[in-house]
Amino acid sequence: MPRSVTAGLDGTRESLAAADWAAREARLRDLPLHLVHASKGQPYAHAPRGADARPRGTTDSGRNRATRVLHQAATVLSGRHTDLHMSTSGVAQQPVPALLEAAESAEVLVLGSRGLSGVGGFLVGSVALAVVARAQGPVVLVRASERAEDEHLPDPAGHPCTHTPYRDVVLGLNVEHPDDTVLKYAFDAAERRAANLRVVHGWTLPRHYNGYGGSLDPELNDELAAQARRRLADALRPWREKFPGVDVHEQAVIGGAGSHLVDASHHAALVVVGRRNRHTPIGSHIGPVTQAVLHHACAPVAVIPHD
Repeated sequence: MPRSVTAGLDGTRESLAAADWAAREARLRDLPLHLVHASKGQPYAHAPRGADARPRGTTDSGRNRATRVLHQAATVLSGRHTDLHMSTSGVAQQPVPALLEAAESAEVLVLGSRGLSGVGGFLVGSVALAVVARAQGPVVLVRASERAEDEHLPDPAGHPCTHTPYRDVVLGLNVEHPDDTVLKYAFDAAERRAANLRVVHGWTLPRHYNGYGGSLDPELNDELAAQARRRLADALRPWREKFPGVDVHEQAVIGGAGSHLVDASHHAALVVVGRRNRHTPIGSHIGPVTQAVLHHACAPVAVIPHD
């Protein structure tokens, strides 16, 4: 199968929002959209845009439901995105291994995540979290309430609009280990949207720099802040040259980057964070900054694995 933007679909409101986001992303990337439904014991063949995904063999209530979910989503999306090539398939596997396999042939895998009641943020389910922790390619999580106009600035009257410029793409960057995969994804996402790129780097004061009684040396504090800004600028310099059309805003902030990225997500089209590949059999495999963003950001979050 050619590479695509792939969305995991299970019929929930959040997965439908993820599929719609994936359709918009596919158009930005000039790629086909693929919708995949995973359910143990329910095999389905690939089908073209808007077509029913017919099961091989006998049917049952589970197969009929999966077929209906895929067909209804494809019908809605093909009506909204008439120039988009789309396919659907059902997979006879449990959701996590099926989605991990789908991610291998996808440019981006997109999954839904419920918004927290009364608060902008995510409630990440066990399937989504397991896929994010183990996928070898980019995974984007999208809230159930996400709409196309949320990615754009409001119009002059303050109303939601899809014809205004995109909001910022926000990148959380560890300048001690800046990874090219994460940087390329963020710059590319900003370029495709003609959006600004805001890069957030969090830094902390070493304990031994504290003065007596826990007070700080203001001059030393200023010097350490300047060093953090210089390291951030150095990490971004080659990428500014590769993407000269992207307007980059650098933000070196004291403290952990997680809370600052969550704050920035209120005015972002997309938040991009990295996840270091770990080959141990235990542990969440998701760092604290990425965990904070996954659970509290109020914009779509792209998690990019890297070595």
